[in-house]
Amino acid sequence: MSEFYTYKGYPLVRSGKTIYYGYMSDPFVTMIQILSTKKVGEEDVTSKVRVFQMSTDPSLNPLQAVVKNAERECGLYEALDIAHVWLEKALNS
Repeated sequence: MSEFYTYKGYPLVRSGKTIYYGYMSDPFVTMIQILSTKKVGEEDVTSKVRVFQMSTDPSLNPLQAVVKNAERECGLYEALDIAHVWLEKALNS
């Protein structure tokens, strides 16, 4: 079994500019889309993201699965913190 990177106890799976955060076996996951980056020295750093909270119910189409979303001009760590708070609230309610 392959190991995933984790953040605050939840797995992170990246595909291009999209990052999924959470366990697919839970009722909800969050998805972060990197919308833009900026150069800081030699590195490209995330500067704008869209965060989605999504149901993992396979009977829903992708548009119905989105519970909430937000677009922010922020870095990746701030986006992960938003995703974490949303995920914790959804899973603990």
